[in-house]
Amino acid sequence: MFPIRDHNPSERTPYVTWALIAINVFVFLSYFPSIGGQDRLLMAFYQDWALVPAEASQGREMHTILTSMFLHGGWMHIIGNMLFLYIFGDNLEDQLGHLGYLLFYLASGVAAAFAQMSADPFSQVPMVGASGAIAGVMGGYLLLFPRARVDVALILFIIFKVITVPAWLMLGLWFGMQLVSGAASDAAGGGVAYWAHAGGFIAGLVLVLPAFLRRGGPAFWQRTHGRPPHEETRYGATRWSGVPSSGGAGRRSSAPRQEEGGVTSIPRAGRRRGPSGRGSPWGGSR
Repeated sequence: MFPIRDHNPSERTPYVTWALIAINVFVFLSYFPSIGGQDRLLMAFYQDWALVPAEASQGREMHTILTSMFLHGGWMHIIGNMLFLYIFGDNLEDQLGHLGYLLFYLASGVAAAFAQMSADPFSQVPMVGASGAIAGVMGGYLLLFPRARVDVALILFIIFKVITVPAWLMLGLWFGMQLVSGAASDAAGGGVAYWAHAGGFIAGLVLVLPAFLRRGGPAFWQRTHGRPPHEETRYGATRWSGVPSSGGAGRRSSAPRQEEGGVTSIPRAGRRRGPSGRGSPWGGSR
């Protein structure tokens, strides 16, 4: 299960999110197509620019905490990360402002790096990826918009279906998977840096908490029912399945809202409308 889009349009142009995507893609294309198939050259490049926990935990090569956030270990790694950033980043930028969002993103990435280093401070395996910072974006999104609607693709063998779920379900399951996988895996063995994902996610929750409290905390949820504080985007349905189409531009709905229910190691890490009324941001009651 992975997200393909949300129904939560932003009200300001997400220049920082677009810039982060462009920088990540540019950096990836600057090295991977030329040396991606040559393990010796690729590992030499990562030794200079990726985060090696054994080095950083001793106070050496500290610049790699930042540079590793813009490196990726393969095509699917960067495509997946940029998709998550594209879906969830614009709404955090909308709420935090351009500069605040940029600082938030970088701080989440730094927290993710330290979380992975804490799991295995003596690891010599380079860690690359924006996943830790993007996990922070997901954590912040969960706090502000727990019931925003997210379209996810379900792939079961030959069955492909798109369904709409609340953000708390999709993001909660994702976070739970990181915890379970992290506990079951050997941090020193490489693969996915699950603790960087979990650390970034928790950092995002904590860093967005002041903004959430400024908006009234639980009262913000009561005003918005945990949904976006403006009209949601509506997507057309495909004729063959009746499920939301994954293509085409969305449009904001004027109808009442419906109640619907990496970082990799090498590790890789409209119009405003304020609904009123009481109700849980997590459940279906209003």
